[in-house]
Amino acid sequence: MRKALAALLLLATPALAQPARDSLTIGITQYPGNFHPNIESMAAKAYIGGFVLRPVTAYGEDWKLACLSCTALPSLENGQAVRETTPDGKPGIRITWTLREGETWGDGTPVSTEDLRFAWEAGRAFETGFGPAEFYRSAYEFIIEDARRFTIRFDKVTFDYAGLGQFQPLPARIERPIWEADKAGYRTRSRYETATTDPALWNGPYRIGAVQPGAGVTLERNAHWAGPAPAFNRIQVRTVENTAAMEAQLLAGQVDMVAGELGLPLEQVVALEKRTGDRFRFNYRPGLTYEHIDINLDNPILKDRRVRQALLLAADRAQIVARLYDGRQPVALGNVHPEDPMFDPGVPAWNYDPARARALLEEAGWMPGPGGIRRNAAGETLSFDLMTTAGNRAREQVQQVLAGQWRAVGAEARIRNEPARVFFGETVSKRRFAGMAMFAWVSSPENVPRTLFFSDEIPTAARNWSGQNYPGFFNPEADRLIEALPLELDPTKRRPLWSELQKVIATELPALPLWHRSEAHVWPRWLQGVRPTGHQNYSSLWVSEWKVSP
Repeated sequence: MRKALAALLLLATPALAQPARDSLTIGITQYPGNFHPNIESMAAKAYIGGFVLRPVTAYGEDWKLACLSCTALPSLENGQAVRETTPDGKPGIRITWTLREGETWGDGTPVSTEDLRFAWEAGRAFETGFGPAEFYRSAYEFIIEDARRFTIRFDKVTFDYAGLGQFQPLPARIERPIWEADKAGYRTRSRYETATTDPALWNGPYRIGAVQPGAGVTLERNAHWAGPAPAFNRIQVRTVENTAAMEAQLLAGQVDMVAGELGLPLEQVVALEKRTGDRFRFNYRPGLTYEHIDINLDNPILKDRRVRQALLLAADRAQIVARLYDGRQPVALGNVHPEDPMFDPGVPAWNYDPARARALLEEAGWMPGPGGIRRNAAGETLSFDLMTTAGNRAREQVQQVLAGQWRAVGAEARIRNEPARVFFGETVSKRRFAGMAMFAWVSSPENVPRTLFFSDEIPTAARNWSGQNYPGFFNPEADRLIEALPLELDPTKRRPLWSELQKVIATELPALPLWHRSEAHVWPRWLQGVRPTGHQNYSSLWVSEWKVSP
């Protein structure tokens, strides 16, 4: 009884002692499935990577591309980007970047162009499973100019040619021998997986000092970091997959802040702010995070476009946003955000219309059956799995609401959830979900969704599961538009291509769009300088600007 009372008091009252200012504890809801920077895309890895890695380029909070570890963005005007003809006669481009002086790995070894060449070489060997694959396909030659200056030749000229996206340098002296010994097995045998705390793997303001599998990581200062000194000697990034437990730890002072990029659901933070007043600082950042449901198009029920359209018509997304999210998140027409300059508001919207949904299902051969669940002529029921990350209270609520709305039109959604590290690390990335997978994508501004919807990006065992086209979407018109879009440098001429692509995706519905998320950040009053971006280059990339207020 006394223990129970003490626990209740701990949750109900603020921590009396302030946390030590030489450390910061951050709560997130996922644990990385893999720590290798160039293998798999996962929010938890990207967030942790912001503290310990330094990409060459990134988008800032203003949604504009900038150098992080280079001296200047290449352009046709400054001569660091030059149009040319490829050896096989295509219009190409050669681009030169220069690394900032003083970029080092955590063991003091300088980051060199040889580290970038190795990353390029490993990515070009497609059995290794690096992604996004298109970058490595297009980057057909890597030239070392000197220790800090390198040139990449591409077989196409794209409007975003100055950025290197998710392409990260890798310590060649450490990783190359492992890769050369077993290219296909490298994803599980790299030092990032077998010796994650090796300082030589990390080149950001921090390095990974300790790993608690499934529970979190401890970040220590990189003693060889040449940039502004970060405010904390160490940062604990704690994984708490259950969002109710996350809130309890925040209130108990066991967690200092919750990262908005993958922390508490928005509606939970809104309620928390009302209850706690000014105890914490709150920030709500609209952004390019797109909540959706990927559909496995190999599923014989869901491969029929009419069924997918009917299920979206039967989902009252506006009501869900109003009831669960206080109306703060716009219903999505597709993966392009309404604030993106290439957004087309005229694409098919599939607003809530259960009568039309029932008509479409019957047109597809699904008739009312026993127990209210529809059956086809073969006697099969209109049933499918609906999966998401276990412990995420908001998503689990959405699942329940969607299941109820779909049952109302005669469709049965069987809820099956898994921990995030399994769901993303195995089930989704290897297309093992049998029906539907609900999660979010975060992108950069005007991001061509090649990896999501291009047919060559369907993950397969032969490609070591590279690619993120998890639905298995194959559409020649979408492929044509995705190929054409990046090649058009004039924004006014790109816009109609974007409109066509959005209409194809909104009609075919390889994924059911739900809403565009707003990040809900919760910070201690004494923490200053965190700058949410609202896109895939997370606030952790600018940790050296975080400060402790007096």
